[in-house]
Amino acid sequence: MNDVLNEDDADKTRPPQGALRFDTPQDLYAALPQIAELTQQRPRENEDALHYLGRLRSSTTPEEAVTYTAFAALPQMAIWWGHECLRVMPEVLDQRDRAFMEMIAAWIATPTKDLRHSIMKEALWANGRTPAVMLGLAVGWSGGAIAPNDPAPVPPYRAPRSINSSVLSCLARADLTRRPVYLARFIDMAESLYRVY
Repeated sequence: MNDVLNEDDADKTRPPQGALRFDTPQDLYAALPQIAELTQQRPRENEDALHYLGRLRSSTTPEEAVTYTAFAALPQMAIWWGHECLRVMPEVLDQRDRAFMEMIAAWIATPTKDLRHSIMKEALWANGRTPAVMLGLAVGWSGGAIAPNDPAPVPPYRAPRSINSSVLSCLARADLTRRPVYLARFIDMAESLYRVY
């Protein structure tokens, strides 16, 4: 499994790294069995990540490609992807969502511990679990201590579940006739994460 970027090392030069947590979809399902609760399809033996994503995309439940991406990508990369998905649909975001989107964009650009804690606090106390609030919770659960005074580790499935909820709930707000178009765009953007790997 790839290491999560240490927030204190954000300004240091690093060698390029892949965007995915694990080498294969099978490894992901073995390490994070919670994904199996959210998907009907399962990876095949020796199936690579991009092929599995394509198979999910062409299945009768293409939304599983969103779920897979939320779990497969490293938390910071998955949050970036989720943010980009929400940006594609500004008409379904309210003013509160836009404020969260700005904070999340700032954290993506400069992933500091203080900003992560601030976003988490705002998300926890938000009225309602809108798509951007769910993405804000994912930022809080993306790695490191959950709060300045709480060193307890966050289960690794919490951020992906929140990213998945964020993107799919945003999609659900779209007009029914536009949903397939938006879903196709989300998966197109996801493919870039698998190609980096």
